[in-house]
Amino acid sequence: MSGWVKIAGLGPGAEALVTPEVSAALAEATDVVGYIPYVARVAERPGLTLHASDNRVELDRSRHALEMAAEGRRVVVVSSGDPGVFAMAAAVFEAVEAGPSDWRALEIEVLPGITAMLAAAARAGAPLGHDFCAINLSDNLKPWAVIERRLRLAAEADFAMAFYNPRSKSRPEGFARALVVLTEACGDDRPVLFARAVSTPEEELRVVPLPEATPEMADMRTMVILGSSRTRLIERPGRAPIVYTPRGIDP
Repeated sequence: MSGWVKIAGLGPGAEALVTPEVSAALAEATDVVGYIPYVARVAERPGLTLHASDNRVELDRSRHALEMAAEGRRVVVVSSGDPGVFAMAAAVFEAVEAGPSDWRALEIEVLPGITAMLAAAARAGAPLGHDFCAINLSDNLKPWAVIERRLRLAAEADFAMAFYNPRSKSRPEGFARALVVLTEACGDDRPVLFARAVSTPEEELRVVPLPEATPEMADMRTMVILGSSRTRLIERPGRAPIVYTPRGIDP
């Protein structure tokens, strides 16, 4: 039996947002590897072994997947959202680069998924309708000074910004620091979208001006999107406002 590794994105939460390609890979798999809550989203069945692990062992998880594939097993490494956006695809390739040479001959495929960023933007309207960037606010794998510099430069460039991992129990102060930097750098009341648990029954959306944003509005299940200076709100009677960024900039 020829083994393979497929690195799959399970989307933001709703089963309807898992792509048919990912569903087909899961149906063929002998093993699924991933962070505990993501593996829990995969249905058990005969012939399938689920390997759930903690969130801070990405390289161990990747090596385990590659070892099983080298033994002829069909392995799906699962992430939420898209596996190439702050998720497991990069970790698997880090393991391949540092690992045995025979791992480079394995069939390895990345299966894209709908990111929390795109799902949140779609719920609100089109806040990413013009140039934007995505920034991971976790300082687990990079120093805070790098995050702060990128925030200031992105604000100077007037990007809309999507923030992953804004605030956790282990680092509650990071998002507060980010809001201070952004308020200083932007100097206006552009809208901030807090989109929590998008596409799940716990979904909550909230839009506030940047000066009114507070750290407590976000947690690790929240995608935060800050508009550019051109991002607009369209108020609607009895409905949430539409948040969108126009496609062009006047010369």
